[in-house]
Amino acid sequence: MVDHMDYHKLERKNRVHKRIATVIVYALLALWAVIVLFPFYWMLLTSVKSYGAYNSEYIPKFYTVSPTLQNYIDAFTSVPLARYFTNTIIFTVVTTAVMLIVITLAAFAFARLEFPGKNMIFVLFLSLMMIPNELVIITNFVTITDWNMRNTFPGLILPSVTSVFYIYLLKENFEQIPDSLYYAAKVDGTSDLKYLLKVMIPMSKPTLVTIAILKVIECWNAYVWPRLITDDEDYYLVSNGIQEIRENGFGRENIPAMMAAVVVISVPLIVLFLLFRNKVMAGVSRGGIKG
Repeated sequence: MVDHMDYHKLERKNRVHKRIATVIVYALLALWAVIVLFPFYWMLLTSVKSYGAYNSEYIPKFYTVSPTLQNYIDAFTSVPLARYFTNTIIFTVVTTAVMLIVITLAAFAFARLEFPGKNMIFVLFLSLMMIPNELVIITNFVTITDWNMRNTFPGLILPSVTSVFYIYLLKENFEQIPDSLYYAAKVDGTSDLKYLLKVMIPMSKPTLVTIAILKVIECWNAYVWPRLITDDEDYYLVSNGIQEIRENGFGRENIPAMMAAVVVISVPLIVLFLLFRNKVMAGVSRGGIKG
């Protein structure tokens, strides 16, 4: 009887400890969420403050009683933000589409085809990830300049149409598909390309979607290479376009309008990630587990 009572006491004590631990975890997560989301809130808040209201605040306020959308109108009328958007969309769509074709063919070759020195070539290929990005940028800059492709979309796009990491991720995913399917397809006379299109790509769709989303985010946030290879405003992307707005537009004087431009640029990526966050997590986890 005593042991039974002690067991119930111990069980109640464990439940209390678990509840306390849960409360502490959620409190820490809530605190971290506030820390992470506060810059976005401040950016959005500043973007709806009028120019006069913002400059009259000696101590910044965490709210506004008279929000305005004039800053968003100024962001599209005072600077060529629409052109920057168009350029970025072209750059992002074309780069992502070409890269998906390149990495899919490369991953298929390393995962399913047999050719002399395949493993050694793949190891050498992976070693490229150890080269500092600055060295690659310098080499690409010299190459694109020698080809007279500065201030052109091909010059912007070509250095970004492949990725060793994405090839590795997709190769690991392809290798999870049973070999028996490939051998059965070959017995039926199916070509390698048809097998890739009809079997491997549909079965690897989560990983491909993840790679596409990550590449879109990478292209949208690209700054160093576009800034280096373009000095013509007609080819500016939103990343270096924002810098141009800050230096030569209204950024240094009209901070609310500057924040409105940043909000407009940030919203597409935020919406994209929120819509596909589950696919991103599933694709990464699936690509990283072999079995």
